[in-house]
Amino acid sequence: MNFNDYQKLGFTVLQNGLIAYYPKLQLSDAELIVVIQLEAFLQRGNKFPSNEEISSNTNLAVGDVAGLIQKLIDQNYLSIDQITDSQGRIGNQYNLTGLYEKLDEYLKENVILDNPKGKNSENFDEFDKLDNNPLNQLSRKFEIEFGRYLSPIEREEIAAWLNLDHYQPEIIELALREAVLSQAYSLKYVDRILLNWQRHNLKTPAEIKQFLQRNR
Repeated sequence: MNFNDYQKLGFTVLQNGLIAYYPKLQLSDAELIVVIQLEAFLQRGNKFPSNEEISSNTNLAVGDVAGLIQKLIDQNYLSIDQITDSQGRIGNQYNLTGLYEKLDEYLKENVILDNPKGKNSENFDEFDKLDNNPLNQLSRKFEIEFGRYLSPIEREEIAAWLNLDHYQPEIIELALREAVLSQAYSLKYVDRILLNWQRHNLKTPAEIKQFLQRNR
């Protein structure tokens, strides 16, 4: 079989926010696998797959699947709803609304700025002014430039630049700009730029801008 043949099996749609931030929701890797399987079955029309069906698609034993599902239920991320079909038969279905509500809450508080004016999402700079948290503002700028969500570890590294290294947010933005100009989309590259400026005893944005002009 080639790729086009495998395409016939279909695709599962999953929020990038969940992939990027599931550790912040205290989800384990194994729990995420179960969530992905539940979504895959749901999107194929199977609303209540058995533990055996889920297990057969993973490296998890049936008993492990049962335990992970119970843990998701205990965390209020997953519920089992009773439904009635068109013929009046009563059945069950899994419901992940609790998980996505918690994810939305986390993203709104830590990552995504609200758009109260109904503007297009491209106008990020305008909306950044509505949020006074430097970590949120910087994370948003990195995500825009990198074209993806930051991982929790990457956000923690930016927080360390602010709180441990005491870099001014504008200096971090300047380092980000230099990284983008070099087409280096990684925090490690940005960190090397910051350390280089530190070795040159550059402490203010004005000093850094003068340094960059001299070395263009």
